[in-house]
Amino acid sequence: MSKILGIIGGGQLGMMITEAAKKMPDEISEIIVLDPTENCPAAQVGARQIIGDFKDKEAIIELANKSDIITYEIESGDSDVLKSVEDKAEINPSPETLKIIQDKFLQKSFLLENNIPVPEFIEIKNIEEVKTGLKKFGIPAMLKARRDAYDGRGNFKIDSEDKIQTAYDYFKGQPLLLEKFVPFTMEVSVIASRNTKGQIKTYPLVENIHKENILRETIAPARVSKNISEKAEKIAEKTMSVLKGAGIFGIEMFVTENDEVMINEIAPRVHNSGHHTLQSSETSQFEQHLRAILGMELGSTKLKHNSIMYNILGGDGFTGEYLPLEISESGVFLKMYGKKISKPLRKLGHVNIIGMNNESIHDLLNKLQILMPKTVIKSSN
Repeated sequence: MSKILGIIGGGQLGMMITEAAKKMPDEISEIIVLDPTENCPAAQVGARQIIGDFKDKEAIIELANKSDIITYEIESGDSDVLKSVEDKAEINPSPETLKIIQDKFLQKSFLLENNIPVPEFIEIKNIEEVKTGLKKFGIPAMLKARRDAYDGRGNFKIDSEDKIQTAYDYFKGQPLLLEKFVPFTMEVSVIASRNTKGQIKTYPLVENIHKENILRETIAPARVSKNISEKAEKIAEKTMSVLKGAGIFGIEMFVTENDEVMINEIAPRVHNSGHHTLQSSETSQFEQHLRAILGMELGSTKLKHNSIMYNILGGDGFTGEYLPLEISESGVFLKMYGKKISKPLRKLGHVNIIGMNNESIHDLLNKLQILMPKTVIKSSN
C-alpha cells in the first residue's frame, strides 16, 4: 500500500525528493511539505504545502497527522517535537539521530566515543574558555555554533589573538565549541545510505571545492589515491553503522597532508555534494533516500559517468528578480530551483556535466563559465 510522505523543508532538496517520489507511485501516493515560503520549490513540482516554520510545533503535528512517514531536507526541525509525534507517523532519520547530529558538539562527541576520527574540540561556555582552548590548540582555530549552522554559516576562524572578542561577540550568546584547525589539502565527502533493515551502501568519494564557505563544485570521483578513497568509505560505513539512522547522510571529511581522513561534519539528509548522482549514478541520492526510509532494497551506487556538479549562485552585490539560466550543451544537465529572488551566494540551481574523464569535463565547465551570464534584473519588457 502506498504511503503519504511528509517532508520538513520544501527548498531545492525537498523539490528533488518530491520529483523522485513522483516516480514511485506504488510506494508514495502523495507528498506534503512543511515550509515557511509560499509556493516553495517542492510545491512547484507537485507537493502539497503546509506554510509554517520548520520548528513550529503545531505545524509539525499537522504534518504528522496527514503523513504516514516523515523525513526532512533541513536539520533545523525540533527533534523533541518530532519524537512526540512518532505515534502518528514513522520518522526517518529518527528524532534521536537528528538530535545527535544537529548539535555539532554532541555529534563530534558521539563520533569520538565510537573511535571515528574528528578534529580535536572542546565545549565553550564563556570567552575565557576560548582563550584557554587557543592555548591548547594554537592559532588559527575554528569557533563554531553548535546548532543551526550550515553552508559555513556559524563558523568563525580565529587567526589572531585580537580576533578573540570579535569572534565571541559574533555568535551573540549561542552555545559554542572550539575546534583545532585542520590544515587540510582537500575537502571530500561520502554520500552514505542505510535502510530501515540495516543495509548500508556508499557512493564513491567526491571532491568538494568551496567559495566563501559555500559549495561551488563537486568532482566525482575525487582525485585521490585508492588508499584515501578506501579510508573515507570505511569511515562512512562505520559512521552509518553506529548512528543507526535510516536515509541518506552527507558525510563531509578533510584529507590532511599526511593522507589522514577525518570527519568535518555530517548532514542527516540528501546533500549538495550528491546532486551529481542525478545523472552520474545508477541510483540518484534522492531515490536512494526514499528507498532507505521506506525499507526497500537499496539501489546500486555505481558511478556510470565521471561528473562535475557546479552550483549556480546568486551574484555578488545583487538582490532581486533575475533571468533564469538556460543552457543547451551535450552532456550538460541544468537544474534551476524556481527561486524568484537572487541574493549573493544563494543557491539558485546547479549543472551536472558528465563525460569520460575529469579533464574533458573541466574543459566543458570552463566553456560554460564563460557562457553563464551574470545574474541580472528581470526585464519588464
